[in-house]
Amino acid sequence: MRPFELTVPATVDEAVASGHTFLAGGTTLVDLMKLDVVTPPRVADITALPLRGISTEDGLRIGALERMSDVAAHPGVPPAITRALTLSASQQLRNMATIGGNLMQRTRCGYFRDTTMPCNKRSPGSGCGAIGGTNRMHAVLGASRHCAATHASDLAVALVALDAELRITGPDGTRALPLTDFYRTPGDTPDIENDLRSGELITDVLVPHPEHAANSTYVKIRDRRSYEFALCSVAATLEVTGGVVAEARIAAGGVGTIPWRLPGVEAALRGEPATESSFAAAAEIAAHGAEPLAHNGFKVPLLKRTLVRALLDLTGGGER
Repeated sequence: MRPFELTVPATVDEAVASGHTFLAGGTTLVDLMKLDVVTPPRVADITALPLRGISTEDGLRIGALERMSDVAAHPGVPPAITRALTLSASQQLRNMATIGGNLMQRTRCGYFRDTTMPCNKRSPGSGCGAIGGTNRMHAVLGASRHCAATHASDLAVALVALDAELRITGPDGTRALPLTDFYRTPGDTPDIENDLRSGELITDVLVPHPEHAANSTYVKIRDRRSYEFALCSVAATLEVTGGVVAEARIAAGGVGTIPWRLPGVEAALRGEPATESSFAAAAEIAAHGAEPLAHNGFKVPLLKRTLVRALLDLTGGGER
């Protein structure tokens, strides 16, 4: 790890004015600093800032410094968020990692984390080792010729499905931003991963209508049962009236370069019977536009099956 200057700002305004890299739980940043993947000269420890609390008075508000384990245990949190959190990482990490830090975590692509390998996300212009290399864990949706790394957060997938917003504070004031507009696909600039501007800090996560998420779930498919990232995941909410789907909100993880919302599938489900056959028909368009690499083509059918499984979970089994 390279030497750096550590500061402890007393207020949010002091933190955003510092221009430093923010340190909260440290479960991502410290690892990357040890590997020399990121080498910030100045780090601001923000763990003492007043950015905690969970409120359900006007929608659901979660302070960015709330720990993942505490949010998962809160009774006012929708099932999709609870499941996404409890299926993330390990209990030890969930006790340390913060909500804001989880949403800001970097990809787990091995080429990104190995400084001897080419990676346009880490070193723009160096190339993407995954495109012609080992790419079983990589994205089939949203990739470009410059990057195919998947987004790592389980929580972000659930929040995208729930129409969550971020409250962001920076040198120019405070703004709200839908999470669907926060993350960026790699395109020609894979090193720019989100819409966070210089000096800005996520202070809160807002779910404007948590009642819509009462019937929600998160299904995660992975190589082992714990401490593993998703090969494919689906967060879904479903509102069914008289046996017919009135509304659906769906996002996928493990298959895209960002948490991948599926509006086409949502539209295909509305007005259809809440049955397995309807779910399977809608799932056929889930991977529209997918461009598999040499080793990850299995993710296309896996996404369809995972989607159907999530919807069946929400309907008690559907049509058999």
